[in-house]
Amino acid sequence: MSTPTKLAVIYYSATGTIAEIAKEIARTAEQAGAEVRLRRAAELAPQEAIDSNPAWAANAAATAGTPLATPDDMVWADAVIFGTPTRYGNVASQLKQFIDTLGGLWAEGKLADKVYSGFTSSATSHGGQESTLLALYNTVHHFGGILVAPGYTDPAKFGDGNPYGTSHVDAQGNNPVDDTTRTAARIQAERVVKVATALNSGGVTN
Repeated sequence: MSTPTKLAVIYYSATGTIAEIAKEIARTAEQAGAEVRLRRAAELAPQEAIDSNPAWAANAAATAGTPLATPDDMVWADAVIFGTPTRYGNVASQLKQFIDTLGGLWAEGKLADKVYSGFTSSATSHGGQESTLLALYNTVHHFGGILVAPGYTDPAKFGDGNPYGTSHVDAQGNNPVDDTTRTAARIQAERVVKVATALNSGGVTN
């Protein structure tokens, strides 16, 4: 039997939207036969800021049992899907801080030839979702990674309309993760596992 594709889903989530999408991606990838590590980036915000927002505090408590991402998760993985909310059209500092700790692995070439993809959320429909994913993907190019975006590879992708990666508009918490977003997440997870498995079967090394 072939070795299962190893997928790391590494995300930062403040109020829980990204965490919910990450869980959907992880579940789908496991159903597709992958071995999955679900990991969260460490929080950088002060506790008083977290406590000032009930949704933020609730998500911090709900995800406390999710292991923190480490560089070892990157070495272990055949594929990595990063998740981040938009921050002024850019990657959240918490996820960026984790990525910035990977310089040693990058210098050793240990981040190259892996499959990468990303997902995001914003409060508004034009809140920087595409620019956030494109900014995230700049890192993939520096890694020498293989970028696998969902594209419009499934008719359902026209429902969420984002070929760069799964994205959700949460309207300041008023729009919970819905079936459209979950479908997009499943399509993305299945595509990443499919491509990573094919690359591994073809002899591409990490």
